[in-house]
Amino acid sequence: MASAIVDVAGGGRQQALDGSNPAVARLRQLIGGGQESSDGWSRCWEEGVTPWDLGQPTPAVVELVHSGTLPAGDATTVLVPGCGAGYDVVALSGPGRFVVGLDICDTAIQKAKQLSAAAAAAADGGDGSSSFFAFVADDFFTWEPPEPFHLIFDYTFFCALHPSMRPAWAKRMADLLRPDGELITLMYLAEGQEAGPPFNTTVLDYKEVLNPLGLVITSIEDNEVAVEPRKVIS
Repeated sequence: MASAIVDVAGGGRQQALDGSNPAVARLRQLIGGGQESSDGWSRCWEEGVTPWDLGQPTPAVVELVHSGTLPAGDATTVLVPGCGAGYDVVALSGPGRFVVGLDICDTAIQKAKQLSAAAAAAADGGDGSSSFFAFVADDFFTWEPPEPFHLIFDYTFFCALHPSMRPAWAKRMADLLRPDGELITLMYLAEGQEAGPPFNTTVLDYKEVLNPLGLVITSIEDNEVAVEPRKVIS
């Protein structure tokens, strides 16, 4: 498969997602090991234990949108797996680019729909912005969209999965991308963690599962807009 991969290293949340954060400790209790299950993630949303949630679009996403380098045009489609409250979905969407936000947790999807509707109402709802995105509650590993995507954006999704699930993650990315598509993964390079999520992650972890599928890494860049606590895990 000849899909291009663009890896952007960095972070962008206010708090470090490691064991020193009490919310992360509680997250790990609720998730129970990082296996892909809606129950644990639903409990997190219901209890308000969402340390990954910035409450606004990821700074790097905003920068990418403003750069004008993202694909856009007739019927250009984008997928954001593990979209949570959907801030990045809305930020990426616009004329010429339809974005699907996917999450296994229905509670998160309902919140995403509410927040995006409120944002559209605040803007008087006159620009048709809600027609540029949609939210789907389903399992990334089994969901079958009608056609593959031009672009997939992954952030705090890879590192949230148990490492044993990473080959399956890569396979699904390959299946869900068009042959000429791109995967942008904003890597959260956690280390020194005895548990997860987020699990210890290196650039090599991405290469080991993507390269065998013919997914070629074309760029690795430092994210200059990352919030300081997320740049380094000690």
